[in-house]
Amino acid sequence: MGDSEGGSLNSPLREKLGASDYLSVWKDYGVYGIVGAVVVGILIPIVLSSVFMGKKKEKQRGVPVQVGGEAGYAVRNAQASELVEVPWEGATTMAALFEQSCKKNSQYNFLGTRKLISKEFITASDGRKFEKLHLGDYEWQTYGEIFDRACNFASGLVRLGHNLDSRAAIFSDTRPEWFIALQGCFRQNITVVTIYASLGEDALIHSLNETQVSTLICESKQLKKLAAISSGLESIQNIIYFENDGTENDISVSGSMSNWTVSAFSEVEKLGKTSPVHPSLPSKNGNAVVMYTSGSTGLPKGVMITHGNIVATAASVKTVVPNIRRSDIYLAYLPLAHVFELAAESVMLAAGCSMGYGSTLTLTDTSNKIKKGTKGDASVLKPTILTAVPAILDRVRDGVLKEVEEKGGLAKNLFNIVYKRRLSAVEGSWLGAWGLERVLWDVLVFKRIRALLGGDLRFILCGGAPLSADSQRFINICMGAPISQAYGLTETFAGATFSEFDDTTVGRVGPPLPCCYIKLVSWEEGGYKSTDKPMPRGEIVVGGFSVTAGYFKNQEKTNEAYKVDEKGMRWFYTGDIGQFHPDGCLEIIDRKKDIVKLQHGEYVSLGKVEAALSTSNYVDNIMLHADPFHNNCVALVVPSHQVLKKWAQQAGINYRDFSELCDKAETVSEVQQSLSKAAKTAKLDKFETPAKIKLLPEAWTPESGLVTAAFKIKREQLKAKFKDELQRLYG
Repeated sequence: MGDSEGGSLNSPLREKLGASDYLSVWKDYGVYGIVGAVVVGILIPIVLSSVFMGKKKEKQRGVPVQVGGEAGYAVRNAQASELVEVPWEGATTMAALFEQSCKKNSQYNFLGTRKLISKEFITASDGRKFEKLHLGDYEWQTYGEIFDRACNFASGLVRLGHNLDSRAAIFSDTRPEWFIALQGCFRQNITVVTIYASLGEDALIHSLNETQVSTLICESKQLKKLAAISSGLESIQNIIYFENDGTENDISVSGSMSNWTVSAFSEVEKLGKTSPVHPSLPSKNGNAVVMYTSGSTGLPKGVMITHGNIVATAASVKTVVPNIRRSDIYLAYLPLAHVFELAAESVMLAAGCSMGYGSTLTLTDTSNKIKKGTKGDASVLKPTILTAVPAILDRVRDGVLKEVEEKGGLAKNLFNIVYKRRLSAVEGSWLGAWGLERVLWDVLVFKRIRALLGGDLRFILCGGAPLSADSQRFINICMGAPISQAYGLTETFAGATFSEFDDTTVGRVGPPLPCCYIKLVSWEEGGYKSTDKPMPRGEIVVGGFSVTAGYFKNQEKTNEAYKVDEKGMRWFYTGDIGQFHPDGCLEIIDRKKDIVKLQHGEYVSLGKVEAALSTSNYVDNIMLHADPFHNNCVALVVPSHQVLKKWAQQAGINYRDFSELCDKAETVSEVQQSLSKAAKTAKLDKFETPAKIKLLPEAWTPESGLVTAAFKIKREQLKAKFKDELQRLYG
């Protein structure tokens, strides 16, 4: 997400998130550790189990409610009799929330970045060069200082000549200046267009031209790309670039930029400081952001997000994070152009937390860009709150398990014993509620694993895609922090449902946030009805303060997906299929667009099958394909390099490169057998299991345009790129 050179989140974990660190977890467990595990794992439970045995009472988290609009089964948050709109009185816009929070917390640390000490390039065995950074401690600016910078930037924009009736765009990786620029624009009621730094040229041109952006804010490394497409950009007048972003600030590009005013970010701040302009503050219904989604089909759509949408989600998520407070530290590294990160940082702003900026390439001590022997972002910052997409958490889990497997022997047995005991406690069988066993296991085994992400995590927010039950439980145990799964969309500014910190179940996404209602509307064709027993099922429809204004200059799509009921409430039809559990928590079970009817009339849910097959150790990524003119499915599989190479070595398979290994019949057979086993475990029907597969050696990354920034597959793009391969599978 927002990755640049040196790899992506689909790279092997040991390169990206520091899998080699996991090995060190085990080498210090000598006799004392094993004896301690035996004492805790066997003797203490025998003595105390009878005292603490008992079933936990189920908490009611969502309750049925009568609402307007299309008939269905609607639920609201059990703790909110009325929908929450603002975090506190008067904070009706992001401009107001920002100013009030900055004044309230003016002397406290707000935004932090690491100082670059040195950088060097190393050459790999295959000739590729990789940049390695030595980064220092975090250097902080206070809430008061950041507020002043945002005000200065806002004034500088006006003095620079930005037309206040036009939009500004931010085209950059996540960094403090991104956030400052956003807040500066809000102070002059300027709508901001957010664009992924990894967006391709066609999508970039489309986004900027459709919104008629006059000022583009970017990193200096993007200037050459902009110069190359300048002839296709219709409305750009000003370019403002961020300095000191780890690249040379080369603005001596071609004459194609001669019609633009090109300025450094610091110059705009200075201009505004010396010549301040009175703010022009927005209204709650005004458009704050036009956010271009890296959607799974076609060109990206711009979602119009109001100030009211943002503050409503921020206010609601604050109620979910346990005791969020000024002393919390948040590690910001996901793309701010993604709704999940922007929503999370808005929550931290409202709570008065500190935010330290990092990147996926510098996250841990052995991440791709971290110089050997120096510290990654998490080790230095020691965050208490972290956001993550499932792709990251899945790889953390895989990395730990692979290293445990490789270590073998006593270390493997110890981990398995302790993990099972800790799992029993988390699931509430006994002792877990009291906490003694948790404390002992944490001290004996998990402390060193947690040090990989700083050691102080107390809460993890997960969103962007479904998190598997295995990964959720695994990370919860090994990192010792509750994971709250969020469900939301850009169209609801991430605000739909959020699992609560004390909910130890897996596979669900919690009750509705207090800012909205969730309604299930029957989808007769798919066989999902809101009257189903014991759990209502249907298309998920979100209504309330987080529902956005629609798609920019696309009334047809807006009319398809948004409806306003007789009471004036906006509802967004997600296309996802869900079911409500008796306690009011939502579970995502299907997606309308992912259901394909085969030649003989059977329905296949592509997403459901892909999730089941992804449990195979051989699978790094997978796309199931079903053709209505055939009676079976096929699949494209990106195999795990590490796992497949290990199998080849053990099987005595010779090959020149990984591509050749993927083409070998015995390799395809091995992976297909693994998929069949996973399908059988998940109780899939025969027609749901791919009859043939194609192994693809290259990872699918956001840069390649084959997955979104949240690493959800782009089905149409994959089908187009691998059209010939899919035809051959059916041949």
